[in-house]
Amino acid sequence: MKKSELRNLDTNHIPVQRLSGLLETFALKHSAKLLPDILERSETAELTYREFLLELLQTEVKGRNERRRKRNYAAAHFPPNPKPLEDFIPEELESGITEGQITQIRELNWLDTCGNIVLAGPPGLGKTMIAVGLGLDAIQAGYTVCFEKMGNLIRIMDTADSERASGFRLKNLKKAQLVIIDEIGYTPITRAQANRFFTFISDTYETTSIIFTTNKEISEWAEMMGDPVLTTAMLDRILHHAKCFSLRGESYRLKHPELFT
Repeated sequence: MKKSELRNLDTNHIPVQRLSGLLETFALKHSAKLLPDILERSETAELTYREFLLELLQTEVKGRNERRRKRNYAAAHFPPNPKPLEDFIPEELESGITEGQITQIRELNWLDTCGNIVLAGPPGLGKTMIAVGLGLDAIQAGYTVCFEKMGNLIRIMDTADSERASGFRLKNLKKAQLVIIDEIGYTPITRAQANRFFTFISDTYETTSIIFTTNKEISEWAEMMGDPVLTTAMLDRILHHAKCFSLRGESYRLKHPELFT
């Protein structure tokens, strides 16, 4: 169509529903839904064709990203009422992690290199809160995240071959860009379960980032796993690209029960 013909075309007679339907035909559902608002803003601002097209496409991208974030959040299986890292106050700890270190790891550069994070220390210091907060940041940044307590992860691995739901979850865990394994060391595991856990760590080595929270020091993991040789091989993979924080202090949970309700 020539420019002169475009200028003479009365676009006001083209039904918005028809335009929206055409957008949906090309799977531009978010732009189609918001088309009346986009048209109104564009006409009011007297946007050029290029500016209008940019507005339309940016609306679609924004909508798709938000939908993906919601899907990733649901698939993460976070514990109830997850709190953002803004609610965590590292100054209340005796030692282990500083505000500056939290700011640094929140940049998520370690995710792009498949790095790991180990958060160790007694119960109640906010290890899970930090891990989940980083998981929320990762989802906001567009990464896929899975959260599991160690006890449930062991159950999933035990039943992956016999239960469809467990097999599906284990597959998603291995595909996730970030896996959070919470409460390592709180429940005993058998030699066979330790072997399956080692296989999981090996399968995700240098393809997935993992955040570990544990009440055991790294030196105590061999006793927990029941196999020093296996534990050494596993820790070699975990610590190869890892940032480790050993938290110390009074129970954060007891001082701030409102953050854990």
